[in-house]
Amino acid sequence: MNDFFKTVRDFLLEYLPKQRCYSVNTVKSYRTTLNLLIEFLCSVKHSSVSKIDFAVFNREIILDFLNWLETSRNCTASSRNQRLMALRTFFEYAGIVDCAQVSIQLEMKKVPIKTEPGRIVEFLTEDALMALLNQPDIRKSVGIRNRFFMVLMYDTAARCGELLNMRVKDLNITAKYPVAHLLGKGGKPRVVALLNKTVEHCKRYIQTHHTQLYGEDYLFYTTIHGVRNQMSADTVATFMKRYGEAAQKICPEVPSKVHPHQLRHTRAIHYYRDGMPLSLLAELLGHASVETTKIYAYADSEMKRAAMEKADTKRSIAAVPIPIWQNDNEMIMRLSGLK
Repeated sequence: MNDFFKTVRDFLLEYLPKQRCYSVNTVKSYRTTLNLLIEFLCSVKHSSVSKIDFAVFNREIILDFLNWLETSRNCTASSRNQRLMALRTFFEYAGIVDCAQVSIQLEMKKVPIKTEPGRIVEFLTEDALMALLNQPDIRKSVGIRNRFFMVLMYDTAARCGELLNMRVKDLNITAKYPVAHLLGKGGKPRVVALLNKTVEHCKRYIQTHHTQLYGEDYLFYTTIHGVRNQMSADTVATFMKRYGEAAQKICPEVPSKVHPHQLRHTRAIHYYRDGMPLSLLAELLGHASVETTKIYAYADSEMKRAAMEKADTKRSIAAVPIPIWQNDNEMIMRLSGLK
């Protein structure tokens, strides 16, 4: 095994999970990036796996790889930048374990981050939200499950994956102040308070789907051949798409395409409108930086419209000020630069 693949192995199996304590999903993302890099070298540069070593890499090769991601794999600027950051971390590690690779680390810093287009935050109006939540047929057990999933996702402003990874034990609905325990990105835990209405939905769901309480069972599951399995993100996307199409026929404010993350955005916007500070909202959403949370401040056109109307109202009430230079020919001449 050459130095490159030995470094890759140590990076993925030792450095990231044991020294940096990165989550399984984060390590998986780094592994995917390195696999894509090797695929690029083999398919585009016609190199064999056994010939790949640190000597192959330079700024031009990395730029070609990033362009290949965008053109051949249709990656967005965001995905391109994510892969670049992963490679920078890898080559930085390579420079730490072997000073001979520091030059490659410095080369990587010369590769620019691509400017990303502005993000558009998609969220639901209150009428659209109610129309969506009323679509599941709660006479059926699957309808109870799907509605509770959407209610819980909205109330906790959780990511879809965070809810899918929840266990029955992660819900504490018998406490004086009911809460849900979530495990966010990077394995960061957080506790989110639950509304009383959400607790009512939860109790009905538990009575229907978890008659025998086992704390380690997945909260949301599907049953295949009598065996319970963790519910997948595809299942959530499918039923939300179906409910969204049905809700749009009732409420035209429902977007043409409804997806799970809109519920998280919707809750964040509603919290912001209710006056929650961005710092607290960032903690609730599990954001590592308040800068990430600022997208909700930029996205809330309703608050901007209300502020503009308030300003217009005040302006219409106030008397139009009389210019101080009116009837003062001397001042007009001075302000014009003629004197």
